[in-house]
Amino acid sequence: MNKVLITGGAGFVGSNTADRLLAQGCEVVVIDNYATGRRDNLKPHPKLKVFEGSIADASFVESVFQDFQPEAVLHAAASYKDPEAWIEDVTTNALGSINVVRASMGCKVGRLVYLQTALCYGLHPLEQPITLVHPLYSGKYAGGSSYAISKTVGEQYIELSGLDFISFRLANAYGPRNISGPLPTFYQRLTTGKKCFVMNTRRDFVFISDMVDVITKALAGGGSRGYYHISSGGDYSVKELFDATVKALGIQLEEEVEVRARGDDDVFTILIDPSKTQRDFDWRTKTPLELGVAQTIAYYKEFGISQIFTHLKLPTEKKQ
Repeated sequence: MNKVLITGGAGFVGSNTADRLLAQGCEVVVIDNYATGRRDNLKPHPKLKVFEGSIADASFVESVFQDFQPEAVLHAAASYKDPEAWIEDVTTNALGSINVVRASMGCKVGRLVYLQTALCYGLHPLEQPITLVHPLYSGKYAGGSSYAISKTVGEQYIELSGLDFISFRLANAYGPRNISGPLPTFYQRLTTGKKCFVMNTRRDFVFISDMVDVITKALAGGGSRGYYHISSGGDYSVKELFDATVKALGIQLEEEVEVRARGDDDVFTILIDPSKTQRDFDWRTKTPLELGVAQTIAYYKEFGISQIFTHLKLPTEKKQ
């Protein structure tokens, strides 16, 4: 594996993977429209080329692929920033995935790696931890969001293609450059004097460097065609994540944080079984939550956060 193309390569997972591949000596081409990616996530590098554009533009995608002729593809681009943007979600996550698949087929890409949400199993999973034989849900049960529905459609077109692919269904990733989910929200509110609340939910939090470890193994041909989970196999309450954030900031709160009930489009926990990934990739998560949170907070302090995104419908803030 010497030539890798990354869609969404200026985003959280994409840019961290690009850094790792460049450090390994790979040539990397990035496609990103900067809807949620940041330009400062990628530093200039002699083996890096960045193309600004949308994967929904089939001719653009085809031209980049044909010019570069990648050996492997990480398809990390996704629309998720607005829970009501159904058309944008379908255009990017479904149609865009078809464009990436077609271009990959045309270039005879050896391995395509897809990043899928574990919300494909729905808001009311039939088992905990969730195994890879758990059924996928559709309609309003598909993770309760347009994001989850459209990401699952994209995954199914990838399987239909006949390409050698691996689809990683992900636990919650966190770390430097993450601008979605609870951690950046906690940081932004705690550092601007705003009150915080936490949802009564639990999540399996995986630090980005641990996630990149297994993604790069898959790009290099590890594993076998099909589906895998990236998870630690354990979960934390969101309150525990909040407490780790407060500790990393070195502050003391005047009162205990409010715990709120989750929304209708949220799920209590998504605990997914990592045993197949652990076996096939000889991989385990290794970063403790407090250490990962501290490293993430250090990044936020240095680079700041201008925007935060979520695929969930946000609860209405209570009047003070």
